[in-house]
Amino acid sequence: MINIDNFIIKYITHRPKSIFADDIETSKEQIRKEVEGKSLLVIGGAGSIGSSFIRAILPFKPSKLYVVDVSENELTELTRDLRSTEGMYVPEDYKTYPISYANPIFEKIFRAQKGFDIVANFSAHKHVRSEKDQYSVEALIENNVINASKLLNLLTEFPPKHFFCVSTDKAANPVNVMGASKRIMEDMIMAYSDKFNVCTARFANVAFSNGSLLDGIVKRMMKRQPIAAPNDVRRFFVSPQESGQICMLACILGKNREIFFPKLKEEQMMTFSDICDCFLKAQGYEVRYCKSEEDARKFASEMPEDSKTYPVYYSSSDTNGEKDYEEFYVPGEKLDMERFKSLGVIEDKKAKPLAEVQNLFYNLNTLFAKQSFTKEEVVKAMENYLPNFQHIETGKNLDQKM
Repeated sequence: MINIDNFIIKYITHRPKSIFADDIETSKEQIRKEVEGKSLLVIGGAGSIGSSFIRAILPFKPSKLYVVDVSENELTELTRDLRSTEGMYVPEDYKTYPISYANPIFEKIFRAQKGFDIVANFSAHKHVRSEKDQYSVEALIENNVINASKLLNLLTEFPPKHFFCVSTDKAANPVNVMGASKRIMEDMIMAYSDKFNVCTARFANVAFSNGSLLDGIVKRMMKRQPIAAPNDVRRFFVSPQESGQICMLACILGKNREIFFPKLKEEQMMTFSDICDCFLKAQGYEVRYCKSEEDARKFASEMPEDSKTYPVYYSSSDTNGEKDYEEFYVPGEKLDMERFKSLGVIEDKKAKPLAEVQNLFYNLNTLFAKQSFTKEEVVKAMENYLPNFQHIETGKNLDQKM
């Protein structure tokens, strides 16, 4: 298998160094002043973006790092990776906890530490495929919004100097429940901006992040299974390293009520099918375009061990909540495109009053308390709160496809 980092540079980002490298270099003394000797809490820190954030911020030498994540295995791998990397600084006071940040044990840990100087939250349902039915939608909203509100209330007891909660480009003019939930999350954290400094970031797809379609390419090939991808969905991409860096820059350099996003040009967008073709050809395969999932599976099951032809099935997107383009901001948001070389900033993000956000929570929790409710009822409640939320419903979700 080819080196993934080199593949991303050559075929996806076309950047030999991080797009954010110059801004980090220019701001390194300011970042060091804000981080060195400070305590750091990272929630969801074992995932692709959270762990990249940790790698980006550790060189600035925080005195304490606590990482909370529901995945015990990924926390173990994070620790092994950090301690196996030459030159990586790991604080003496470093601890990982395999629990949810909604768990009462987390509250005990937080209060025992009397809070942290820097808090970054990466815990989220991040995939459009998380939207299937009323149960999956309830779980998504609970993690992305309701649990996050409990965290914010806890933070008011010991306010951090810096608070960051990751968002998504899909929060701009959302068409799926995941994107809408992150848009609501933005409103929610901004409503706490009178209590502590809050900021977030909307950014592109993270190439080969855990659970992503591109990560699935690697896993399919390891199992000699066919590759499937949409051929009409164009996306911006950043590398895993860049995803952590933009979050670090936003968290530490962001002013209150700001949203960061990468400066990327439309011509830098790619389709998933094009990336799949590049990945296979880079390994010396000829691409075999199949007419159906059945055709692709059959070819894969019969291909010889030394086959240099690999089966793929590409189709147009026909599932819930898929947008055929990406955007990072919407009309009416105040932009600063000059402060950073690689980053745009939405300044002084206006948010709805906390009472209005809490009213939405009340309406959603009232629905969730019922023995029987529908996904359509949840979407309607979110549309009432977000007038620009135009949900795309096709009746089909990604669990019904390869």
